[in-house]
Amino acid sequence: MNARISPASLADPDLRFASTLSGGRIPFVSQGSGEPLLFIHGSLCDYRYWNAQMAVLSRHFHCISLSLSHYWPLADSNTLGTFSWKTHVEEVAEFIAALGIGPVHLVGHSRGGSVAFQLAQEHPHLVQSLTLADPGGPLQEESLPAATVALRAKVAELIQAGAIDAGLEMFVDSVSVPGAWSRSPTGFRTMTTDNASTLPKQFLDALPAYTQELAGRIKCRTLLLQGEKSPQMYRDNVARLAEWIAHAEMHTIAGASHGMNVSHPGAFNRMLQGFIANVAA
Repeated sequence: MNARISPASLADPDLRFASTLSGGRIPFVSQGSGEPLLFIHGSLCDYRYWNAQMAVLSRHFHCISLSLSHYWPLADSNTLGTFSWKTHVEEVAEFIAALGIGPVHLVGHSRGGSVAFQLAQEHPHLVQSLTLADPGGPLQEESLPAATVALRAKVAELIQAGAIDAGLEMFVDSVSVPGAWSRSPTGFRTMTTDNASTLPKQFLDALPAYTQELAGRIKCRTLLLQGEKSPQMYRDNVARLAEWIAHAEMHTIAGASHGMNVSHPGAFNRMLQGFIANVAA
C-alpha cells in the first residue's frame, strides 16, 4: 500500500496519519478523552491489536493505538527506512510530540514492550506511567539457542516462499503455546497475515538486553503483566524487571498466555484501568 493513499480509501474510517518532524507518517486510531493512553504493538501486529482495549478503556481515557513503520497499513510504502527497534523508539517519541499528548501512559506488548521500555528510559519526560505486558528481548547479551535460530530460519524461509500460514503457525505457537495459531480468532489471523513480511526483517534486528542499569533509569510508576502460561523467557523478564525498576508492581493473568490482552481482555483491562487510575489520582 502506497503512503499517498488517503484514509478514506482504507477499511477503517477512523484511521488517521500523524506527520513527524523527520518526515514519517504514522497510522493511528484514537478514541475517548481524558488521560492519554498510548498502545505499542509487538511482532506481526499493528494498531488493530488493541481493539479490545480501545473499545472499553476509551470510556475512561484518551486511547491511542498506532502502527509502527513497516507494519500494516503502510507496510509496502517506498518511503520507509531500515526496520529497526531503534527507529521505532524514535518514531514513537516523535509521534507523542507531533500530537502534543505527552506525557502518556505507555503500554507495550512483547516486542512493543521492548520499544516502550527503551522509550521510557531514553525520553522520560514523555512517559507518565509504563505498562509492559510480556516484554520481549533478552536479559543479557547472548547468542540465541540453536533451536531458536533454526526455527526462525525455517519461519523466514516459509514466509518468503509464500507459505504464510505455515510460517505464522510455527512462529505464533513457538512464542505462545502449541495450537495457539489454530485457535486464534479470525481478526488476529488476518492482522498477522497482513504483517507476515515483517518477520524476516525482525529476525535480523535483535532486541537489546534488559539491564539493571537501564531499568534503574525508569522513574515512573510501572506495571508488569505476564500470562500464567506465557513462555518462560517472558516471565523471567517480568520477574527481573520487577526487581530492577524502583516503582514497579507485577501481576499475573490467570489462564492466559502471551496474547493475554486478546484472549483475556476483561482481566487485562481491569488491571490496566486500575493501575492508571491510581497513577493519575
